[in-house]
Amino acid sequence: MDTMSNGAGRRPEHRPATDRAHRPPRTHRLPLTLLHALAALLAACLMTLGGAASASAAPAADDLIKVFVVPDPARTGGQLATLQSIATATLGDASRAGEILALNQGQAQKDGGALNSAGDPLHPGWILRLPQDASGPEVQLARDTGSQNSASAAPSSGQSAAPGTGRSAAFTFPLAAAVALLGAILLALITAGIVGRRKVRAWYAAVRRATWRLGEPSRRRRRLALRRATGRRFATDAESVRRAYGVLGEFGPGRQQPERPVHALRVDGSGVTVWLTASDTVDAPWQNIDSTRWRRPAAAAAGWLASGDDSRPASQESIAASCLVRAGTDADGEPVFVDLSRLDGVLSVGGDQAVARDVVQNLLAEIARTRPSTPVTVLRGADSALPLAVPTELRQLPRVDAPAPVAPDAGRGTVRAGAARRPVRGLVVVAGTPGEREAAELAALCGPGGAGWTGLVCGEANGAHWRWHTDADGHVDIPVLDVRLTVPA
Repeated sequence: MDTMSNGAGRRPEHRPATDRAHRPPRTHRLPLTLLHALAALLAACLMTLGGAASASAAPAADDLIKVFVVPDPARTGGQLATLQSIATATLGDASRAGEILALNQGQAQKDGGALNSAGDPLHPGWILRLPQDASGPEVQLARDTGSQNSASAAPSSGQSAAPGTGRSAAFTFPLAAAVALLGAILLALITAGIVGRRKVRAWYAAVRRATWRLGEPSRRRRRLALRRATGRRFATDAESVRRAYGVLGEFGPGRQQPERPVHALRVDGSGVTVWLTASDTVDAPWQNIDSTRWRRPAAAAAGWLASGDDSRPASQESIAASCLVRAGTDADGEPVFVDLSRLDGVLSVGGDQAVARDVVQNLLAEIARTRPSTPVTVLRGADSALPLAVPTELRQLPRVDAPAPVAPDAGRGTVRAGAARRPVRGLVVVAGTPGEREAAELAALCGPGGAGWTGLVCGEANGAHWRWHTDADGHVDIPVLDVRLTVPA
């Protein structure tokens, strides 16, 4: 199809693809420009630093004077220095000794002495000022500090102090130079970070991965220990089971309303939480949390029972048909019960294979504690997974002869729009993803028109009414309840 023309009847002009290919991407130009600017700033800072340091290191010419340091007689063969010998050595004329006397007369030296007259002896280490035309190898430059005594004059930077004087070179570092140095270091770090940002990110990611790998084994051990402790707690905690079944009686059929299905419940020290169908409601003291959850405080229940209200007769038939099992603990460590009689078919537990097996193994242990002698048949599955251990309290059957299935209605299978109450008559456990043979047995025993058994599958099963998902951290997600639980091990 032709390209639409512009107002002048000409097609819009397009640049060749080769020109666009040679043009550097816009995203690459900004970092290069920034790098150039940073490099220029860094060079300017370094130049400023060098100039400031040079200025501070070089003393002003007006501050320098010429001095003579009286030597130790041991260095001169025992000959003592005099004003005449100093004048001869530095000025070339012994008669100029008076000029040296005039420059130093009365000036305190570092040993506390002073030169007061031409006949005074000169002590080793005294610093004597010289006329500015003095010269010679024994003449040194010193900084005039403005003090009135010659002891404050020290040999300047660039000149070596005479032995025994105890003076060293003076060097100052101004604030401007320090600021310039810090700025240069900061700019260098920023530039290095921009240039090597990819390498820095890769290094940081590698360090995080290594740290995580080092700590993961200990975290797994802690999680496994917590899950095993939960399993031991379930094995000995009969009180929570008794309380859970007691709550079910409050939702049985009454004189004024039919039974309200309790799909799950949670019991703890401060009260009870139940999951109902979204269309169901319950009177006070129950309080609505969201569309499906209702909570009753423990204190409210005690007051209600004490009042003698008998408008909620307990339905023993409803309680007997229920099959409450603790699927795990929530974030607060409290057990959450699920009613398997509401399953109406097959439960598929997918995700992490080891944790999925823990889920099904825990459900078998729960049923063994509340419904001993329940018949169980175990199928291996298409992936040849190892069979699960059946608790001795349950009655394991090697094989069950299923009745001929009744043809389901069109559009119906094991999955149904709404689950009906089905008491747990028997369990079909598949230790892995069902193959063709296992899928047929599940349909015959657990599907519509079958034997009415309940299926527990460690893996993905087509036609499952409930689907739970596990992860490697020992959690199971139950979408129909919108909860995540920690699985006992």
